[in-house]
Amino acid sequence: MRSPHFLLIQPRRGLGWEEGRRVGGRLRGWRPVARRGRARGRGGHGASASSLQSRAPSAAAPPALRPPVRLRATMPAVDKLLLEEALQDSPQTRSLLSVFEEDAGTLTDYTNQLLQAMQRVYGAQNEMCLATQQLSKQLLAYEKQNFALGKGDEEVISTLHYFSKVVDELNVLHTELAKQLADTMVLPIIQFREKDLTEVSTLKDLFGLASNEHDLSMAKYSRLPKKKENEKVKTDVVKEVAAARRKQHLSSLQYYCALNALQYRKRVAMMEPMIGFAHGQINFFKKGAEMFSQSMDSFLSSVADMVQSIQVELEAEAEKMRVSQQELLSVEESVYAPDFDVAAPQINRNLIQKAGYLNLRKGIILQAESRKENEEWICAINNISRQIYLTDNPEAVAIKLNQTALQAVTPITSFGKKPESSCPSQNLRNAETEDDKIVSQAAVRADDADELIAPGTPIQFDIVLPATEFLDQNRGSRRINPFGETEDETFPEAEDSLLQQMFVVRFLGSMAVKTDNTTEVIYEAMRQVLAARAIHNIFRTTESHLMVTSQTLRLIDPQTQVTRANFELTSITQFAAHQENKRLVGFVVRTPESTGGQSLSTYVFESNSEGEKICYAINLGKEIIAVQKDPEALAQLMLSIPLTNDGKYVLLNDQPDDNDGSPSENRGAESEA
Repeated sequence: MRSPHFLLIQPRRGLGWEEGRRVGGRLRGWRPVARRGRARGRGGHGASASSLQSRAPSAAAPPALRPPVRLRATMPAVDKLLLEEALQDSPQTRSLLSVFEEDAGTLTDYTNQLLQAMQRVYGAQNEMCLATQQLSKQLLAYEKQNFALGKGDEEVISTLHYFSKVVDELNVLHTELAKQLADTMVLPIIQFREKDLTEVSTLKDLFGLASNEHDLSMAKYSRLPKKKENEKVKTDVVKEVAAARRKQHLSSLQYYCALNALQYRKRVAMMEPMIGFAHGQINFFKKGAEMFSQSMDSFLSSVADMVQSIQVELEAEAEKMRVSQQELLSVEESVYAPDFDVAAPQINRNLIQKAGYLNLRKGIILQAESRKENEEWICAINNISRQIYLTDNPEAVAIKLNQTALQAVTPITSFGKKPESSCPSQNLRNAETEDDKIVSQAAVRADDADELIAPGTPIQFDIVLPATEFLDQNRGSRRINPFGETEDETFPEAEDSLLQQMFVVRFLGSMAVKTDNTTEVIYEAMRQVLAARAIHNIFRTTESHLMVTSQTLRLIDPQTQVTRANFELTSITQFAAHQENKRLVGFVVRTPESTGGQSLSTYVFESNSEGEKICYAINLGKEIIAVQKDPEALAQLMLSIPLTNDGKYVLLNDQPDDNDGSPSENRGAESEA
């Protein structure tokens, strides 16, 4: 800014000047004041008290019924910067220019905020278009949903189709409104900001540069020497001042014109977008009113009636369900007990389907709540495995097959072979043959299983033998103890045996096999024995003590100490524990026959301890037999085996490792497999 030595105050065209005052911590300089008693606003237009009272809305009228504002046909004149004062560039002109610049800055800030508000309106309207479009598609998608319970949805589907068409028509109106808002509301305000406000800002920068150049040239002119003036230098400086002053004059004229025009354009820029907004909304509501005609009202009324009827039906159904709940909850407390009918359960053995839950127990055992549930689940699974449900009369087939199976289950109680007519597997096979036209056959066994065990081989489920029968077979004509106990001399070799290891086991079954060349025959026998027990509903097993010595393998009754079975270790050709169920163990016994040949039988047991321990004991006994004629080798083998406190050899931990931690002595003589 210039710093002249004198300031001259003159009234000009109805505007007076008063000395500036400090506002907000800065000196605002000179500002225009109204003359002749007129009240002036930011735009410089006055308004009398009577005109203000005539424009004020009535306080008694509600906001929606207020009369519209009366607008003049022509707007009052606006304040202007005098172009003829641009060359003089007086302090008064600069002060007035600062007022116009402040007004332009305020207008720029307000325009940016107004544009944000209008863009938000347009964004909401555009989002409304997308939302209605998605809503229409979603209404149509109801028909394509694969509802598990879709009965009675035809009316709902047709109603939603109609609503989808209505929403589509609304979407067209919303899309048209969004386009009108973009063209007639948002675009004009953007053009005003980018064209007019940007032009004023650019011209302001150019005017500032020209003013700085003029001030620099005037500074050079002021520093010229007074006495010995150099005419050439003075001439050059004067030319420079004249050029700078002309440039400043040109930039100031352009700047003043832009500021004067801005006073007109800002009024148009504020009104034009709102005119577009109002026209767009009016057009939208007019077309919407035309679309929602009398037919639409009747449709909505019918839909409301349907919804009301459904609501009434729902309330009635809810009342019925409430009454049913009270009736169902009024039963005796005993029905909630897991085994409430344990005294006399009514077991249906002919089920072809059963629903419910089985509990998971110690990894591979499923447990039912009661004995009845247990047996019915097994029967249902057995019937389903036979594919009885595929027959025309599954219940009749189930009754017939279960009667046949019950007659066929007669456990073999001796080591001798049972006649073919009493073999449970044979009887079951005969029963299935009779109904082969009705019941689907089970899958054919694999060829490798046939090579190990002959198809249809009977299975022995009980190893209990009378003491007299066993002693007659193994002891000849020795004296029998009337109390059922063997004499001390029954097995004299047991007292001098180098190995004695006892295990608690339960006999599951035995069957003849075709080979003893591989342990796979033991695994196949285990599979068939367990499957036969499940098919024939045989659950109970008898607990025994398995004594492994260096010569024999004895099965002893824990109550009477009577030996139920005795096997020479030399006759045991294969032995193995189950690969997954570590408690299952089996061995193959080769027995000579009276005809001169030999028979092979596999015996399957369930042990309280791991089956590998039994296999280790049997293997050690066979090693002792192999080296018993070589004292040095036998001594070396015995040194590798630890001793018990009483001087006997111990193989592994002889305590049963039940999962529940209870010793085997506390278990009953019978348990369930």
